[in-house]
Parts: sequence; structure tokens; C-alpha cells
Amino acid sequence: MGKRFGYGRVSTTDQDLSIQAEALERAGCIASFLETKSGTTTEGREELRRVLSILGEGDELVVVRLDRLARSVADLADIVRQMEKKGASLRCIEQPVDTGSAAGRAFVGMLAVFAEFETGLRRERQMEGIAKAKRNGKYKGRRRLSVADDVARLAADGQGPTAIAKALGIGVATVHRRLVEIRSVTS
Repeated sequence: MGKRFGYGRVSTTDQDLSIQAEALERAGCIASFLETKSGTTTEGREELRRVLSILGEGDELVVVRLDRLARSVADLADIVRQMEKKGASLRCIEQPVDTGSAAGRAFVGMLAVFAEFETGLRRERQMEGIAKAKRNGKYKGRRRLSVADDVARLAADGQGPTAIAKALGIGVATVHRRLVEIRSVTS
């Protein structure tokens, strides 16, 4: 049997972490990682990052509710995948989620399928909106970077495409396209 770690989160300093901390202690967690941080993404959540980094084979991460761990199904599926790679499982105190069981793994698997479905729907709606905007003459795409003069100057100074891209904070492919354009205008 591995170790049991807890994770708790509140979104604002007005909220109280002590209720989650007590529930995690009652659940037998040897350590709890608690933080006050908005949960819209996993970005910047240091305590979550820390607990995920120490999980090992047979360990269990315990949360009070799934929304304390992740706000989106995609983030939840990503966290569970990270844990599964390490041989760890997730258990939720107030909801019937335990990836240590076949039913729990199936539940999280279904969540991952729905996350993928949700992403696909969002992409379809976005493409439909872009197509409609194009038909109405309102969509022009991303504004073109006006770096041709800078690319030409740096190339004339003998810098290569990678160095130019780094200096200007643009992609190497953009540098190559601008160089082709510059050469076609000057020849």
C-alpha cells in the first residue's frame, strides 16, 4: 500500500481551507497540500504541481470534491493521466470517484471522452463563426506581422534565420517567409 496525500484548494482568501484540511486528515492523508488559487486552469497552482510530483506507485491523491482539483473535464483527465503514469490513483471523499477501482477508471475515462467531445464542438462552432464572418467580410485572420524591414536589416548584418527569429521574438518560419518575400521584391 502506498502513501495517501491530500489536496485542497479555495479560490479566494475569503474562503476557509480548514474544512477541507480536516476532511483530508480524517481520510488518513499523511500530508495535505493546500492553496488559495483560482481554479480555472492548473496554471500557477504550485501545491498541485508539488503533490503530483511526489506521487509514486501505489500512492493515492485524495480530494474533498472534484471541483477542488480541476474546473474542466480536460484538466481533470490530464491530471488523472499524469497520476496513472506514476501508478497513483485519485479518490474523492464527497463524490463516488476512485480511480483505484475499475468503475472509477471507467468514470474518468468517460469524462475524458466528454472533454474531447466538448473540445471538438467548440472547434466546430469556432470554424462556423469564422466562415460566417468571412462571408460577411468581417474576418481577415490574424494581423500580419510587419517585421520585413527588421528581418532584412538583420539578414544584411549577416545573421541567420534562427538568430533573427530569436532577436525579433518571432518564428523561424516567419523569418523564412519574409526572406523569400524580400528576395522576390529585390530580384
